[in-house]
Amino acid sequence: MAHTVPHHQVSTGNDIPGCRIVRSFGIVRGITVRSRSVVGNLGAALQTIVGGNISIYTELCEKAREEAFELMLQHAAAMGANGVVAMRYDANEVAQGVTEVLAYGTAVQVEAST
Repeated sequence: MAHTVPHHQVSTGNDIPGCRIVRSFGIVRGITVRSRSVVGNLGAALQTIVGGNISIYTELCEKAREEAFELMLQHAAAMGANGVVAMRYDANEVAQGVTEVLAYGTAVQVEAST
């Protein structure tokens, strides 16, 4: 497994509590593109009839976000960062049934505050 930034050093805010930013490396991203399978669509259609959470799609979305997040952390670590601030997700449908999930933020080097 590639070296990555620790999860606890990622923030949706502009800082990481208990740390001070000493260097910014710029924007980092992780992107994944996923499609729904015919079997998944059939299972989701059946769940839609029953109502409630469509767990097949929930699992697909969660795996896509997790993969994009981990790729972003690897990108940040490759730049020399040990943290990511202003982290966000974005998703777009690039074709019928094909979705792009993007995790992005600013790679930073942080030190513990004194």
